[in-house]
Amino acid sequence: MKPRELKVIAARSLLSVTWDDGSVSLIAASLLRARSRAAEQVRADIEGNERSFETVTVTSAEAIGSYAVRLVFSDGHDRGIYPWSYLREIADSAA
Repeated sequence: MKPRELKVIAARSLLSVTWDDGSVSLIAASLLRARSRAAEQVRADIEGNERSFETVTVTSAEAIGSYAVRLVFSDGHDRGIYPWSYLREIADSAA
């Protein structure tokens, strides 16, 4: 499943995704930041170093080919690459 449209809304605290089946997902920036698969975040998760990302916002979103989106967050994290299938998994888990 692929998105037709991505929008950063609500003072950059939500990512709105309109999927090709017409459904819409609203995903909190804090959840997206926490679920980043970047090495730094994966290592923190493995080591049990939980952090709160409640105040983090999305500052930009950039398509990576036709398979993913790269999100940049207000805390400076810029290595968050979210393949469409993973983005949908996060959206479904938040619903």
